[in-house]
Amino acid sequence: MLMTRLASWLVRIRRWPVQLASTFVINSYFLADTLKAIPCWGFNCYACPVASFACPIGTLQHFAIIHQIPFYVLGVIGLAGALGGRMSCGWLCPFGFFQDLLYKIPLPKWHLRVGKAGLLRYLFLVVLVGIIPYFALEPWFCKLCPAGMLEGGIPVVLTVPDLREQIGWLYFLKLVILVGFLGWMMVTKRPFCRYVCPLGAIWSPFNRVSTIRLEVDQARCTECDHCRRVCPVDLSIYEDPNTDQCIRCLACIKDCPRQAIRVKEA
Repeated sequence: MLMTRLASWLVRIRRWPVQLASTFVINSYFLADTLKAIPCWGFNCYACPVASFACPIGTLQHFAIIHQIPFYVLGVIGLAGALGGRMSCGWLCPFGFFQDLLYKIPLPKWHLRVGKAGLLRYLFLVVLVGIIPYFALEPWFCKLCPAGMLEGGIPVVLTVPDLREQIGWLYFLKLVILVGFLGWMMVTKRPFCRYVCPLGAIWSPFNRVSTIRLEVDQARCTECDHCRRVCPVDLSIYEDPNTDQCIRCLACIKDCPRQAIRVKEA
């Protein structure tokens, strides 16, 4: 009931100030000594010089490398999923907010239906976050992560000149991956979230069982697709209100001309 009331309140406010505030809190620097051991409810690089929270994906790789079950980390991530499904992706994630901002750049847009390609997120989660670190004893998702390059790799090299001599081919590969995603983010809504993000993959199944779920009044809905036009991940929500792609931004509820979409009562 509490989360349903929270969702009803969030429908009435603008999302970007919450995203901006979350980005500053997660990267508040001075709170790092207190909060660095807590996995953040969003995709944010642990290596960022101002990061205050731990990256949950980096932490999961660490436990895969040392061959231990990360009960605490899974508990924190699971709590977020149980409460709101992928709501953290829509409201709290700094990298998601960054993608939303880049998409506002006035360029021709590609409106892509994710379809089965969305399953790639689970592949990245299982292979790059789990299996490869477990056997190779190295955090390979972190080695290729565009968010890590943007928030950690580039700032650290710029601020610590001695590290520039140690730059190798992997650094430039990671830079190419970042540049590719930056271009893609300008023309497609949240491509990293939809095709790659392993944290989103963990939260995705919770959409159907979390305390916040959506429902569509089929008698009111005319399938005008206005929901898709305002959706940050290009969904026609009437097709499946609790799809694993939905990031619970609630824009479809706020902007539905027929008021056909609502938060399902718990």
